[in-house]
Amino acid sequence: MPAFGMLGVARFKAQLHTRETTPVKPYLTADGSYTFFSDTFGESFHSYSGARQEALGKFVAPTRLTDCATQASSLCLLDVCYGLGYNTAAALEMIWQVNPSCHVLVWALELEAAVPLAAVAQGWLSSWPQSIETPLATLAATHQVQTPTLEAHLILGDARQTLSALVNQGIQAQGIFLDPFSPPRCPQLWTVEFFQLLRRCLAPQGRLATYSCAAAVRAGLIEAGFWVTESPPVGRRSPGTVAALTQSEVLPLSLQAQEHLQTRAAVPYRDATGQDAAAEIVQRRQQEQQNSPLASTQAWKKRWLGNSSASPST
Repeated sequence: MPAFGMLGVARFKAQLHTRETTPVKPYLTADGSYTFFSDTFGESFHSYSGARQEALGKFVAPTRLTDCATQASSLCLLDVCYGLGYNTAAALEMIWQVNPSCHVLVWALELEAAVPLAAVAQGWLSSWPQSIETPLATLAATHQVQTPTLEAHLILGDARQTLSALVNQGIQAQGIFLDPFSPPRCPQLWTVEFFQLLRRCLAPQGRLATYSCAAAVRAGLIEAGFWVTESPPVGRRSPGTVAALTQSEVLPLSLQAQEHLQTRAAVPYRDATGQDAAAEIVQRRQQEQQNSPLASTQAWKKRWLGNSSASPST
């Protein structure tokens, strides 16, 4: 168990077990790293093919943070749905490998404190160097940490509201990790309006990365003002998505993906007030799909996927 300064182990454990928490269960993934399964959302926090592998392949590599670190003495990272802290840990490891003196500012948004605390309590961050494990353990416990090369803030609450506060602060992140539960389970963080907030937080040459390739997600990002492309598949057949503010930062989507955006699957999620419940957002999208002049997604699936069970979300 890493040291927490004045926060002793007994106090730390009490803090963990007395919090309101989403029921989670530990699972071993194929690359030897652990993740949680959420009973509330009915999904795991990471792919079972490898939690650590996913952090590197779906988030760190597509945002090209190591390229940024070789050219700058400091950079900013926005981690939406911080969860167990793997994405940030993987990013710090890669950044400091190419530039050990790079100063990293991390803004980590998370609904519940209990999840990162539980990951620390399980010792799951110990696979990273102590220079990463120790400050992230402190971050989980005290919600902020400062070292010569790291300033990090863990901001708790509904990300729709906490992100709005960061927009007002004018943050400019070179990399944004968008890692909520899937759009059907957590549509609140996959809406056009939420993407518009993210766009305002992205530096001009920055990149946003997410694991989702859903047409609704890509169409929503495009409507919010992003250019999008695919990231390579990691542990599954479907790719992820990368978004940038300029067309020169991304390659064109494949013909298959472009045609997917011309179907009803591409009707995005919407939440004009930033306060609607998940069921309301899903129902609103379903109604918009029913009234949409776009083509049915079934013909696209038959053309490109046949009977594949790995078809993207509609």
